[in-house]
Amino acid sequence: MQPLVPALQHYAWGSSTALPALLGRGADGRPVAEAWFGAHPSAPSQLEDGRTLVQLVEDDPVGVLGADVVARLGRQLPYLLKIIAPASPLSLQVHPTAEQAALGYVREERAGTPLDAPQRTYRDANHKPEMVFALETFEAVSGFRAPRRALEVLSGLETPLIAKTVERLTHGSSAQGMRSAFEYVLLGARDRESDVSAVVDQIDRRLRSGQSPSEHSDRVALRLAEAFPGDRGVLASLLLNPVTLYPGEVMFVPAGCPHAYLSGLGVEIMASSDNVVRAGLTPKHIDARALLDIVDVRPAPPMRVAAERINGHVQVYFAPVEDFELAVLEPDHATIPVRGAGPRIVLALDGALELRAGGDALPVRPGSAVFLADGEDVWVSGSGRLIRASVP
Repeated sequence: MQPLVPALQHYAWGSSTALPALLGRGADGRPVAEAWFGAHPSAPSQLEDGRTLVQLVEDDPVGVLGADVVARLGRQLPYLLKIIAPASPLSLQVHPTAEQAALGYVREERAGTPLDAPQRTYRDANHKPEMVFALETFEAVSGFRAPRRALEVLSGLETPLIAKTVERLTHGSSAQGMRSAFEYVLLGARDRESDVSAVVDQIDRRLRSGQSPSEHSDRVALRLAEAFPGDRGVLASLLLNPVTLYPGEVMFVPAGCPHAYLSGLGVEIMASSDNVVRAGLTPKHIDARALLDIVDVRPAPPMRVAAERINGHVQVYFAPVEDFELAVLEPDHATIPVRGAGPRIVLALDGALELRAGGDALPVRPGSAVFLADGEDVWVSGSGRLIRASVP
């Protein structure tokens, strides 16, 4: 059992209080957007002996990960576990498939773009499907609406930008129309900021007059406009599904799915990657053309994942990928095994819990995480909830 010290990310959109409170640390006024528990080379977790989790895996890949995981997924920890605490909206973004990531990574390597360069898009050669488990109410937009519903949301907004977007949305098949409309919203018009401002003014008026076809979407657009005035991502959000996750609810975001997280506190699990292609709502590097090359424009509702209850103490959220699965364990004063294939990371959410392996016992407080190597029999007892990340 290896206690993990997370790598903290102080992105500007992070809450200054939520993560410090969960991790049991004093807030220092800086935003703390994410806590990474994993072995991604850009920000690996630290071990108590001074090594990183990357070094632990590299020293004995088969012993730590298991022969099956190494054979199927390679000689690195295949997933990355995070706690994420957005206080303001994240970028409008898409994650690549494994093939797209590999090609993009090689292209930027050959171009000589440093890995830490602000304009770098592909920081590794892996895909990045992800799943988020809400700890508090979590707001987002994710995936394209059906064109008919998008037209309803755009109805009553009378600007040249909206008129041309509607024209494109109704041309060809639903996927062709959505691609054309989305491309125009991101790249089409010349005087972008004034166009966006005119639409936002009309959204505000119809919301206050009670004539909104989607109060949720209009409130999201106004919130984005306040954070990023004049940004095309504000209008793009009208083409996407608004999502509210309540505590304990889970959403999966596949490769190619456009999305943006807006606020809340949650646990994320993803393939071990930091590849993010952005098209707006951020001061970071934007490459709308690259995003359009990999985005999946097929209309689809948000992919909510229902738990499969294994028994009275364990429920598992299965993702349609080979890299990870997520489980919630609630011992409820019993002693239960921390099962799961290959390497596991367990993260205590609340209560008073204790891990046992052989003759060793390790109390875990809320916000603390522990790495468990393949084949290690570990039990948890006490009361509270424990997140278990593992490989399917």
